[in-house]
Amino acid sequence: MQREDNYQRMMIIIDEVFATGKDKNQIQVTKKDMQKLTKIHPNCLSEIANENGPIIWVLMIPTTQKIMEDFLEKKISEKQILENTMPGENYSCIYLCSASTLPEFAGKGLTKKLCLEAIEKMRKSYAIENLFVWPFTSAGKELAKKISSETSLNLFFLK
Repeated sequence: MQREDNYQRMMIIIDEVFATGKDKNQIQVTKKDMQKLTKIHPNCLSEIANENGPIIWVLMIPTTQKIMEDFLEKKISEKQILENTMPGENYSCIYLCSASTLPEFAGKGLTKKLCLEAIEKMRKSYAIENLFVWPFTSAGKELAKKISSETSLNLFFLK
């Protein structure tokens, strides 16, 4: 198996679960987006990989209370969360945007561990109080609940 194999599989999973290619209101994670995410916080994008490439990708965005509220009230799109979040702001919320795991690594606690590590690093820089999520799967919703429980962050779902 070559390194690209896992990458291609991850891209297929992302397309099947999130359908980002069909919804221009979702974050597309372009090179420009990746640069902005890194400026917002170096742990916005997290990965676990093996010799064949990525096995888990997590995207989280620290942001403001107002942006969280606007998203949950459907005043702004997911894409606008990233557009409206500026590097250097005083963030109090984290948007758990996506967590993608290859099937053979699911259910082992690795994705939760990666999320918890990223949140811990973000909390060293910001007084994070809230976690919000737009769950696409029941597994995603359960992951968010576990993360909220283990971090004592208030949890909000887009309905």
